[in-house]
Amino acid sequence: MPDFRLRVFQSVARHLSFTKAAQELFITQPAITKHIRELERSYGQRLFERRGNRVSLTEAGRLLLLHADEVEALHQQLTDQLYALHDETAGRLRLGASTTLAQYVLPPILPGFQQRYPQVQLSLLNGNSEQIAEALLHGHLDLGFVEGQVRSRDLHYELLLHDELQVVRKATPLGPPTEPMPLATMLQQPLVLRERGSGTLEVLEFALREHNIKPSSLRVAFYLDNTEAIKSYLEASPDCLGVVSKRALAKEVAAGWLEVVPVQDLHLPRHFDAVWVQGQPLSAQAQRFLSFARKQLETAE
Repeated sequence: MPDFRLRVFQSVARHLSFTKAAQELFITQPAITKHIRELERSYGQRLFERRGNRVSLTEAGRLLLLHADEVEALHQQLTDQLYALHDETAGRLRLGASTTLAQYVLPPILPGFQQRYPQVQLSLLNGNSEQIAEALLHGHLDLGFVEGQVRSRDLHYELLLHDELQVVRKATPLGPPTEPMPLATMLQQPLVLRERGSGTLEVLEFALREHNIKPSSLRVAFYLDNTEAIKSYLEASPDCLGVVSKRALAKEVAAGWLEVVPVQDLHLPRHFDAVWVQGQPLSAQAQRFLSFARKQLETAE
């Protein structure tokens, strides 16, 4: 089994952030720092350059990352082959999903899959679409699920599910507007949006460009890295508007905490895709999960 410190190192190298690595691995930031220092003492090399809040790989760090990825890939291959000796349905399946999918679409599917395939060691990485694509290309995931318009030529995409983004605000005493809000009026309001690299932000920016509106002209009150944070922000800030997947709003709209605001000439359809590395066949576990997910989502629709 590969040294856990290598997994810590890979996470920091992928995010270039000790904080995000701690969040991904569910350990404290001091523990992340401790593991990295132990590796640096072991190899007698500095693996990261730290300048203020910025982190970058040293030459030694880039070399270690190359070999750490190879070690992980070999370990995965060995694990799958050993499991296959006694149970072809067993093995490890590393899933990754952009935020909306990881929070609202996939979790209801996971228990049923685990019941059907209890021998599969299942994990789910949550990141934005850009981070999931990067993790796939570095061999850290077997199958990803993403949203957004930008695609990598090194990845293969297949439609999973249709979605729609909606403009939303804190619920008002009068309720949602009876007539759509003019787009110009919306753009005068402070906006709470997802962070750069998110598929949600990409969809909004593409739609605005069709109206010759530059993203830099928006009045952005805050960029946040997850939908739950956006909804909480809106509940505390009645002057702001947010842009959120309709799949993330059912509870808040039903409870009367938030309300959807139709906007003239602003249509924000999008789709969720299953994604994997171009030219690499899916593992048996990944194929089973993708097939299972599609059937469950078709039933739910």
